[in-house]
Amino acid sequence: MKYALIAGMTAIALSSSAFAPSHAQEVAGASAVTGAGSTFAFPIISKWSNGYRRWVGGGGEFAIAGAGLDDPPTKPQLDYEPVGSLAGTMRVRSGFVDFGASDVPLKSEELQKLGLIQFPVVIGGVVVVTNLDGVGPGQLKLTGEIVSNIYLGNIQSWSDPALKAVNPDLKLPDARIVLVHRSDGSGTTYNFTNYLSKLSPQWREKVGSDLLVKWPNGTGAKGNDGISRTVRSTKNSIGYVEYAHAVQTRLSYAAIRNSTGQFVVPAPERFQAAATGAEWSKTSDFDLLIIDAPGADSYPLVVTVFAQMRKSIAPGRARDTLNFFRWSLEKGARDASDLGYVPLPEQLVIQVKQYWAKNFKTGT
Repeated sequence: MKYALIAGMTAIALSSSAFAPSHAQEVAGASAVTGAGSTFAFPIISKWSNGYRRWVGGGGEFAIAGAGLDDPPTKPQLDYEPVGSLAGTMRVRSGFVDFGASDVPLKSEELQKLGLIQFPVVIGGVVVVTNLDGVGPGQLKLTGEIVSNIYLGNIQSWSDPALKAVNPDLKLPDARIVLVHRSDGSGTTYNFTNYLSKLSPQWREKVGSDLLVKWPNGTGAKGNDGISRTVRSTKNSIGYVEYAHAVQTRLSYAAIRNSTGQFVVPAPERFQAAATGAEWSKTSDFDLLIIDAPGADSYPLVVTVFAQMRKSIAPGRARDTLNFFRWSLEKGARDASDLGYVPLPEQLVIQVKQYWAKNFKTGT
């Protein structure tokens, strides 16, 4: 369903001012690498941008033989807009930016139709956040079935027996649950609703999984920032955001029951546990989701951020963009860990570099 949505949005993206560059500077001939998309990835992309600028300013350079990236980077600035995964895909497809960042992998046939390639850059987690008096991070326990029933409107109060059954020692208010969800095209939404679809047949039938869904209930908010502001200012509310964002904004998040029946508090080591068994080598364009992965220590809502680029991108723009991502993968692992993300495993980084060499040859 997400592929039909993206294809259907392409014509809109090409003509709508909502997808036009918000900066006067056009991509062609610009001094900065430009990107747009995932709000999930915004904290780490921002940190990588600052680190890369300092590194290049200190004289660092790359020599990437045979991949069209032999010259050292001379344009270290990065201009990135967190407009959501769907908008990011549309902007890179339309040539407004050098890369899009999306939390939703596209299948090879869809990438071919859009003239794009994609590769993973970092792994993280989606967390369910709440604003409940006296309930701190990791104290509330939830299951996928309960969360789906909350958003379907089947569970409307925090004092519902289903919530009390998994939280017998937690004092929950006898108050109506206020629902908050994303209003924009969001990879976070896609992964969140994909998880709910796996756990709830009713959710799968009535709502399904996509970057944009028809929410049965609740208030819409744009981006992780919009959800966090709304949840923070609204007592007894519930929403979903990226883990690093929840930590930075000091929102309380729930422990979620995984596929083995364990309630797992979100943390980078739990995301890593879920990602360990991912079989990236069996994909052609890294089309893989890590949702509800097996393992007693695995957190069930683990998300991969993908960078998307045009196959027709100019060689100089490809060099500058890939040099930024090469630095990020090779030298930005600590930054990712510090923010609560999981850096790509070494073997996956090797696969990504091989993918670059295959798709961006010298002189193309």
